[in-house]
Amino acid sequence: MQKPVWRKNKKYKFNSRSGGAPACQTSASMTRTDLKALLSPAERRLFARLDTAQKIQDFLDRLPANFELDGDTMMSPRAMLKAGVAHCAEAAIFAAAALRFHGHPAWLLDIRARPTDHDHVVTLFKQRELWGAISKTNHAILRWRDPIYKTPRELAMSYAHEYCLPSGRKSMLAFSRPFSLDRYAPKEWVTTTDDLHWLVDALDESPHIPLAPPRSLRARRRSAKIELIAQEHVEWPDPRKKKARKNSPPLVPAKVGTQRRRAKLKGPARFPLSRE
Repeated sequence: MQKPVWRKNKKYKFNSRSGGAPACQTSASMTRTDLKALLSPAERRLFARLDTAQKIQDFLDRLPANFELDGDTMMSPRAMLKAGVAHCAEAAIFAAAALRFHGHPAWLLDIRARPTDHDHVVTLFKQRELWGAISKTNHAILRWRDPIYKTPRELAMSYAHEYCLPSGRKSMLAFSRPFSLDRYAPKEWVTTTDDLHWLVDALDESPHIPLAPPRSLRARRRSAKIELIAQEHVEWPDPRKKKARKNSPPLVPAKVGTQRRRAKLKGPARFPLSRE
């Protein structure tokens, strides 16, 4: 399927300005005070309002999808707010920053799919010792997870059934361990104007856990037709599809009085994002 994700199993170059990933720092040095000092007054007011994971998810749900019309992006939270759009990885990084602002750990979870599908990134959080996830997506799947899971693995497994290709073939392969952003200074990933390709490279190269043995993965049942149809519905229409329809030539009936033929869909509509 096409989920709103940020890349199609591809590597990105390290940030040329920094020469790669920035040096790690201890989590103790990444305090709320450090982060607040970097934010503008407007950013601090916004972050202050987003004081629960639920409020962060509501904010991201109202934010339009980033279709990357001008090419690949991996915006920092500051750049994302300025652009007013986000894809899944950008939203996940923003959510991690908002949680960190309020003194919570900043964790990401990478969900790895088959090379012909797209990866997805969510933000992990804990409430009452149970795990939940904040997720930006354009479909009714791969979304928010309530904090009801005992372990990150249990949460990650909840995405397995709905992760599939247009053919219905299940495509989720593995998931990362919780990836902490507390190791990086806030100025390197929250307020920088540079793209964060180095960060998602680090996430992609971090330890991943296989979903199941290869034999079990190959034996998975394909998604039913009604499940694929349900994935056609999107929150934010892709402007490229609207432009393509506008520029396409009108259909001409083969005979006078006959109805125009409609092209039959071979699979559900997708949200390419140039890649989720």
